[in-house]
Parts: sequence; C-alpha cells; structure tokens
Amino acid sequence: MIFKMAAFTALVMAVSSSTIRTSCAFLTSSSKGALSNNKLFTNRMLIAPPSTNQRTNRISRSIAFRHRSTAQNHSTEADETTTAGVVEEAAESSSSIYESQAETLAKLRSPFLKTMRDRGFLHQCTNIEELDNIMMEKSKDGKAVSAYLGFDATADSLHVGSLLQIMILRHLQKSGHRPIVLIGGGTSKVGDPTGKDESRKLLTDDVILANTRGISKVFEKFLTFGNGSPSDATMVNNDDWLSSLKYLEFLRDYGTQFTVNRMLSFESVKQRLAREAPFSFLEFNYMILQAYDFLELSRRYDARLQLGGSDQWGNIVAGTELGRRCDGTQLFGLTAPLITTSDGKKMGKTANGAIWLNPDRLSEYDYWQFWRNTSDEDVIRFLKLFTELPLDDIEELSKLEGADINKAKVVLADEATALLHGRECLKVIHETVDNMFNKKSQSMSTESLPRIFVKAEDLEQGIKFADLFLDLKLADSKKEARRLIQGGGAKLNEEKIADETGSLTLSDFNDSKEVILRAGKKRAGVVEIQ
Repeated sequence: MIFKMAAFTALVMAVSSSTIRTSCAFLTSSSKGALSNNKLFTNRMLIAPPSTNQRTNRISRSIAFRHRSTAQNHSTEADETTTAGVVEEAAESSSSIYESQAETLAKLRSPFLKTMRDRGFLHQCTNIEELDNIMMEKSKDGKAVSAYLGFDATADSLHVGSLLQIMILRHLQKSGHRPIVLIGGGTSKVGDPTGKDESRKLLTDDVILANTRGISKVFEKFLTFGNGSPSDATMVNNDDWLSSLKYLEFLRDYGTQFTVNRMLSFESVKQRLAREAPFSFLEFNYMILQAYDFLELSRRYDARLQLGGSDQWGNIVAGTELGRRCDGTQLFGLTAPLITTSDGKKMGKTANGAIWLNPDRLSEYDYWQFWRNTSDEDVIRFLKLFTELPLDDIEELSKLEGADINKAKVVLADEATALLHGRECLKVIHETVDNMFNKKSQSMSTESLPRIFVKAEDLEQGIKFADLFLDLKLADSKKEARRLIQGGGAKLNEEKIADETGSLTLSDFNDSKEVILRAGKKRAGVVEIQ
C-alpha cells in the first residue's frame, strides 16, 4: 500500500510539471462506445444582456428575447463532448446554445426544459432530446422524473450564490417532477476543490451537523415536502452512505472505473497544479465521491438527472457514466451558467460580505436592498432567473429607460424577497425605505431592520460605536467601522457621528427604547435597550 501511494504521488508530481493534455480518456478503454447515445449539449455563454433594443426572430414566445441576457464571454471549465465513443474536453467556442442549437431548443416539449430554456438557465445538458422525451412520457403517465442537486454544509447558511440552483429545483417541482435536495454531510468532510486555490479548512463532525441544520431550513421556503404527490420533494444526506464505505471494497468496486489521466485533465485540478498550490489526495477524491453519489441516488431514489453549476460538469458526466457502467442505467446531467454581475463580480458577494439566505444572518431589509441595488444592466436578467414573474411582464419592464429602470429594480427586490421571506414583510420594508430616504426618523418603522439588544447598565459606561456597527453587520471589522465614521458616513439617527472612538450612552436614547445607526444612505440597524 505504501508503495502504491508513493507511485501515485510521483505520478501527480510528474504530470503537474508537464503540459497536461486537454483531451484524454475519462474511463478505461473498455468504455469506448459507451456514450454513443449520450450526446452532450453545451452552452459556452455567460448570461449578460445586451441592449434592450436587440430583437431576433421569435421561437416559442421569443426565445431570443428571453436570452438577450446571453453574452459571449464565458470561460471556465472546458466542456466535454463525445467523439469516437470517448469523452473528451472540447475546445472553447464562442457560440451560444441558443444560437447553435436553436432548432433543437424550439422543439422542446417538457415544461421544465422549456422553462430552463426561456428563462436562461441552460448551459449544458447530456442528450437533451432524450431527456425531454422521458419527462413527457413520465408526465403523461402521472409520474415524475427524480432529479437532484447537492449542497455541501460548509457554512450554517447558504448565500444568494446558491439561489440559482434552488430556483431550478423549484421550477422542476412546479413542472410536476420530483426534486431531491442532497445535503453533503459526507462530502463536506472532504471539501470541493472546484474554484479554490487552496484546500478548504477541514470541518469537525459537530460543525458539519450544525451547518446541515442551518442550510436545510431554506429549502422549505421554496419547495413542498411531504404532500404525498409524485413531485413531493425529498431531502437526503450523503453522509448516510459515504461514511459507511469500506475503503478497499470501494476502491476495488469503483476505483477501476476512473483514470488518473482523465481526473488530472479537469480544469479545477489543472489550475491548482499550474499555480503549484497544494492539492491533497483527500480533495482529489471529491470528484469520485460526487460521481458515486449519483449512482447511489439512482439506486435508492431512482434519480435520473443531476443538476448543478457549469463548474460541476466534469463530475456530473462522471456520474452519468458510472451509472451506465455499473448498473446499465441511463442518467442525465444538466448545468446552469455560473452567474456573475455585469461588472464581472461573483454573484452573492458584496463589499459588505455575503448575502445570506437565513434571516438570522441577514435581515429582510438588507436582502431587499441587495436586489434593489442591482445594476441597470443586470435587472432584466435577474428578473428571469430569480423571480417567477411572467416573461411577458418582464418584457414590458425591459422597455423602461433612464430613471424608470428603478421601477424594475423595485419589482425585482419585491419578488425575490417575497419568495424567500414571504410577501407580508414587503409593507414594512417599503415604509422603512420611504422614511429613511425622506428622513422621517421620528416616525420611521424599524421592524425590518437588523437589531441588537443592549443592557442599560452597559450604556451607562458607554458602548463603542465601532463595536455596535460590527455587531449590526454594518461593518466587517472595527477598523472598517472607524473608517466609516472618519468619512462622515456613520450616523446616530440623523446626526453624524464625529468621533471614531466615541460611544453610545443612555442619554442618546432620550425617551426612546431604541436608536438607529446608519452606514451610508441605504444601510441601517437598530440598537434597542433590553
């Protein structure tokens, strides 16, 4: 065993110091011809809308309009296509799926795939025509196709970067099919290396369990569980089968189905090796475990389709092939584009930190403000992806120009917030926004703002403003809070806070039980006496 591990290490080092071939066999030679009926359907674009004046011919209620949001600048993991029966990495192409496969897309019949097409969720799909046929047949028979999406438990809340995937599951269920939410309690012990320059911090079992509980809450807001219908959502944890695997048996049964050559050709691996960043054997196993998840879910829950982001394409294809080789089961994969904002920034991150989905990590008001602050270039695209507003209504909003575009941003903020937090919170948010911008602090509703509680005896001594801004998450550090005060952007109610070392005291409350701290024009929080 020691000799084998040393040989493997030597192989990795040798490959990392040379040019890695971008086209090599994924599986052993016995798999040749295996994928001849599994055509891969690829889209190499990042959704980013050109001008609203652009129009093309209509296909099924104007596919062209619904994908104006398609740009030609997507460049991440190389896609894979079937050539001579062997999965190979294809060369990058600037053509969009909506251009190169327009005729195929126009013929789609299943409501789910049509929704993916029309709202801009499609990036890649294995044998989309066959998947379309299966979905239609299942629906006619009153049955459902089971599809899953995985979420690792690396934090106690998902952030808005995961929202695209959750919306895909929601559309799947609304189309009559069965979503399976896979919580990665097992794979979180390994850590997904995709898109990372360094190894993830290893999490303890207790932390993973707490994170699992935290991220599980949000799915109940978007999916229906326990109604007994064929489309009834299911939540499972891959720790149930991964933690009980016997290492030698697993290697003998499944390790032979993968080649190191193919695994080293994955873009996520090549990038780590090119940067000479440490890449542990533990992380190297992640792609095998993800492929095995698909096999296990197909056996336990009849999962036929894996959904994910385009950076997971290689792992997803590995799962479809593992299912075919081990069980003779036809499995499918579908990915959505990785979403960035029009300025190239990763979706879900702001200067003030991650946009969390759990309300204990981010208030309803701040969540609403995130969507309200969407750029002019992104608003129509985000309305399609992150709301359920009818496409005809979105088309009307796309005609707005100048300052009127802000009306579309309010619609986006309202609809996205209502999906996550419920429509009932919108009235209070609107009142808060109205009062903040009209400076009616005395009558202002503060219900939707983030809030912390302090003790009167602590206020007698005084509590540093920098500490309060940090506790309210209006600043990421005390240093940032002090800079905010120095720059004149920090206020106590409507008065600027002049002293960066100053403190909030009992006298600042006058006859009230609370005060408002403001960070700039749009962010605020409440300090209330306990």
